[in-house]
Amino acid sequence: MSRALAHGDVFRAVADPTRRAILDRLRGGPAAVNALAADFALSRPAVSKHLRVLRGARLVVEHPVGRERLYELQPAALQQVAGWIEGYRSFWHVSLGNLKRHLESQRVSPTQRESDDR
Repeated sequence: MSRALAHGDVFRAVADPTRRAILDRLRGGPAAVNALAADFALSRPAVSKHLRVLRGARLVVEHPVGRERLYELQPAALQQVAGWIEGYRSFWHVSLGNLKRHLESQRVSPTQRESDDR
């Protein structure tokens, strides 16, 4: 994958726990880099690098306000991730149903236990 495509990859962006935490923080409203850095045990440049990846994936937008830049969540790009995850919903539903049926078939009734003990 080319470097340009990698930077625009929503899946790559949300794969990092710090970037997911930044997205969670931005659900509460726009924030400046300094405010975000204060919420995390990261330097301002480290937060800026994470924001650059999130911007490249179109998960956040940057708004200049005076000398600061506010970052705002743009969750529409997460629809791609949600769509991918949704494909697994039926898989897990079927798998868990199969597990339930298997476990129920392995259950021994009290009358069977008594006859087995004899």
